[in-house]
Amino acid sequence: MVRNIAKMLLVASATLAGSVGAAEQRDFPMSAAPFTGDIYPDRVTKFPGSVTGLADITYSVIPGFRPLVLDLYQPAGSAARPLIIYIHGGGWVGGHTRHAGALSNFPQVLAKLASEGFVVASLEYRLSGEAPFPAALQDARAALRFLRAYATKYHIDASRVGVWGGSAGGHLAALLATSCGDRSLDPAPVTGQTPPPAGSECVQAAVTWYGVFDFAPIVAKTGNEVKFLGCGSPCDAKVVARASPVTYISPDDPPFLLIHGERDGTVDVAQSHLAEARLRAAKVSVTAIYIPDVDHSFIGSKPEVTRAATLKAINATFDFFHQVLDKARK
Repeated sequence: MVRNIAKMLLVASATLAGSVGAAEQRDFPMSAAPFTGDIYPDRVTKFPGSVTGLADITYSVIPGFRPLVLDLYQPAGSAARPLIIYIHGGGWVGGHTRHAGALSNFPQVLAKLASEGFVVASLEYRLSGEAPFPAALQDARAALRFLRAYATKYHIDASRVGVWGGSAGGHLAALLATSCGDRSLDPAPVTGQTPPPAGSECVQAAVTWYGVFDFAPIVAKTGNEVKFLGCGSPCDAKVVARASPVTYISPDDPPFLLIHGERDGTVDVAQSHLAEARLRAAKVSVTAIYIPDVDHSFIGSKPEVTRAATLKAINATFDFFHQVLDKARK
């Protein structure tokens, strides 16, 4: 009896499968060759101030690595706006486009900046466990060049670009700003591929929060810094210099804003003091703000100290971009 029931179920199942297959002929669009594009619907978010956020836009695809993405925040209207690129921190081993210091909703901060008349991009880049220097800088340049290439689509004024970063991102922001014109930091040219236009890697304003400007004082310690540089300990002095923004400082550099906590135990405030001195010596416009009683990420002994320091840095950063990039428009 049990065998007969099982047999009946198998027959019924086969009949049902056959009828479903016969009833529905499935068809899908095809390409002539293997398709590698990304047609997943855009992730669009509406922020206060009539700002539209576009998440995870792929700006670079490098064989052997994950696609590199950025978040874009656009103000309302079709007028071309200055571009601000944010580069996250995380010791070159971590971090995210949507994190910064003690701010619990950093996308809200970037959207607020966009609402004041900027197109804002926050980008991912290859970390030290994925590829050593200069990969991260090359990614920042690739993002900048991608956005300049699509300036019309994203309503960007490609002649007015600012870069901003904190900690490891501050290092990359400073290096992007100071290494303008040094094509030795670009990837090796690909045969048959047109090289990027001259100056496409240059920016017109730079802000660093507790950034690294000189690796020489810190490479003696093994860890993230040495891994990022791709060298052993001791690290070759030429490698250290090549990754240090102070190496590239020149009178042609854009205006800088440096912000650093005086009690920073992760990136010594001496890094920003050195940068300020070198920039001034090169006759580069520089503003430096040193905030007392706060550590790395502007963390203070009490929440209200952290809040006050963070808001001071944000307001100074926003005002600086208005001052420099609005002036560049006139």
